[in-house]
Amino acid sequence: MSLIYHIATAANWAQAQRDGQYTQSTLDRTLAEEGFIHASQAAQVERVANAFYPGVPDLVLLTIDTERVGAPIRYEQVPGQDLPYPHIYGPLNTDAVLEARPFEP
Repeated sequence: MSLIYHIATAANWAQAQRDGQYTQSTLDRTLAEEGFIHASQAAQVERVANAFYPGVPDLVLLTIDTERVGAPIRYEQVPGQDLPYPHIYGPLNTDAVLEARPFEP
């Protein structure tokens, strides 16, 4: 099993559970606007959280089983970063999320 992670607001995750799919790319950007859902490998979560989510309340960290994700996942290099970032090119089916736990940057 391979795991990736996504930082979400509790409200967006609650909506996804009602809808059966998650369609938020990142904070204040939808999948439709961005073209993919931003995700992280374990070693990247802290950097992403501190860069993009400081002071944002009510966050959850989604633990995602890549083998259960219905949409394509591409690992793409970001300039200046050591590891490529996983991007989910379509809605995230909620049954691919193994855990959603409260999270603070």
